[in-house]
Amino acid sequence: MCTVVIDVAEPGGSRLLAVRDEDPARAWDSLGAWWPEQYPGVIGIRDRRAGGAWLAIDRSTRRLAVLLNRADVLDLPEDQVRSRGSLALESVAGRSPHGILPMHGFNLLEATPDAARVISWDGVTLTETPVPHGVHMIAHDALDDPATARIARWLPEFRDRPARSDGWEQRWVDLLAASAELDPTDDAAIIRDNRPHGYPTQSLLYCVADIGHGDLEIEQSTLTAPGHWG
Repeated sequence: MCTVVIDVAEPGGSRLLAVRDEDPARAWDSLGAWWPEQYPGVIGIRDRRAGGAWLAIDRSTRRLAVLLNRADVLDLPEDQVRSRGSLALESVAGRSPHGILPMHGFNLLEATPDAARVISWDGVTLTETPVPHGVHMIAHDALDDPATARIARWLPEFRDRPARSDGWEQRWVDLLAASAELDPTDDAAIIRDNRPHGYPTQSLLYCVADIGHGDLEIEQSTLTAPGHWG
């Protein structure tokens, strides 16, 4: 159950904080150019098992995409279900998902210097939600979903600290650290341990990214222990 906070600024540019939750036993690789032949110039955080990406960027086009899982009503045998790992890579290559997808549910956040949107799939319907100017959060359900406890708890705090000036990264990371004072099993926690909720996933890392017209900058930080701020 990953979490993303994004500030879409006016007249342009987006800044975001993305927290990745995954099974610690599932091997992955830090930010790197892992797909030089198929996706030249793209860097991302690679899932070794499926070969795809949780988050990917293309600095030359200043595109960023990050994938969040969500519940679905997909009615397909598991051996016919396709991995979602290609979504972020295809997105930054300019190919967003469309049509009927043999995949489990997802929220795909796409961001450029001029706009951001969330493409959502629930196993039946693919929808697109533009991200308005300002600070927003997305997790396993709708954008700014008030029924998602961590969004209800922390979105007002992030909105009190918009990412519009120097030092925004530290302000948001400090707020992430403050959120980690909650127990990682708490519904309102951003740094999470989802095992009591029936999922093997725990928070593993976070990235901060600045998507501007001149450049796209990104930095990854890995937690010292899964599900704990340390």
